[in-house]
Amino acid sequence: MTLLAPHAPAPAGPALAESERLIPRGVVHLLAAGAACAVWAAAVWAAPHVHADPLLHRVALFAHLACLLVGFGAVLTVDWIGALWLMGRRSLGDVLSAAGAVHAPIWGGLVGLTASGVFLHPDTGSTLTRVKLCLVLLVALNGVHAMALHRRLLGHRASRPLLARCAASVLLSQAGWWGATGIGFLNSSA
Repeated sequence: MTLLAPHAPAPAGPALAESERLIPRGVVHLLAAGAACAVWAAAVWAAPHVHADPLLHRVALFAHLACLLVGFGAVLTVDWIGALWLMGRRSLGDVLSAAGAVHAPIWGGLVGLTASGVFLHPDTGSTLTRVKLCLVLLVALNGVHAMALHRRLLGHRASRPLLARCAASVLLSQAGWWGATGIGFLNSSA
């Protein structure tokens, strides 16, 4: 069974064949994953070396919570529209349009969470904190994968294996965001 995304927006600009691209998409995705790992590693390295005064800590905490609302809120919006599609109340094109519209808030929220988290004195020796940091990396790498899936679904037939990859990506995303949020709550309560 295949599904066509009938109302998905066409990619901006003329479509290029893979052979006409200056940099193949696979290389772009690999570079994006590498950049996500590099930013994550830099934040993990910097966190124990940064000593924020109480005012900066409070500002960073507010920024952290605001970025959580923006990033995770956008993720939940797309996943809700996806659930409506599964119930037959929205089209796959609606899901793809929503996903395309919220890439910037999701990535902005994730980058903001990472940057502000450096100033929150995370205990990088704690097992729970290490799990949270791994979940943040999982969310970022899954986001790169989700963007590749989104691009593949636009205007193409969606096979069951491709939809299964999308479902796995949604589950990883939810596990990562909720897990990191829960651990953050537990760490702030300790």
